[in-house]
Amino acid sequence: MPLPKETRYTLADVLAWPEQERAELIEGAPVLMAPPSRIHQEIVSELIRQLGNYLDGKTCRAYPAPFGVRLFERAGDRPENVDTMVEPDVSIVCDPGKLDELGCKGAPDMVAEVLSPSTQRHDRLVKYNLYQRAGVREYWIVDPENKTVQVSILEDGRYRLAEVYTAQDIAKVNVLDGCFVELSKLFRG
Repeated sequence: MPLPKETRYTLADVLAWPEQERAELIEGAPVLMAPPSRIHQEIVSELIRQLGNYLDGKTCRAYPAPFGVRLFERAGDRPENVDTMVEPDVSIVCDPGKLDELGCKGAPDMVAEVLSPSTQRHDRLVKYNLYQRAGVREYWIVDPENKTVQVSILEDGRYRLAEVYTAQDIAKVNVLDGCFVELSKLFRG
């Protein structure tokens, strides 16, 4: 379905689109999303499984895409005022007050994006800068091709590369005390 020609879209527009049309909204510009590959979905599923096991009985929750995150929405904002909504591959939210029927209002505590050829630039540049500006405390970039996980930690409003893990490593989730992810299980496909 072609999008109507407008210069700026809002969350109100996205909510009116057909449900099968997956799109992110970056400062009013829609970014259509292709269906993810099988390997991409296997990695997301395994990451959610490991995080979910750790989070069982805890306040924080892990959500796989599609899960709408309105990074800059403030209390009292209406859908017509929200011009940025992303769908991270994995979001961890520890403040239940940020959750509503549409997803997450504000920055999750952690976000992970699994790279694909069509999203690599978007995830490494556009989303990296958005997540940093919004205050996402930890950002994982999972690279299935090279079997690596790049972990960036927010310090004084800027991301610092904390670690680059390989498929043989056990990765520390910095925002969750005592949480580790076995990367060999992420990259077995």
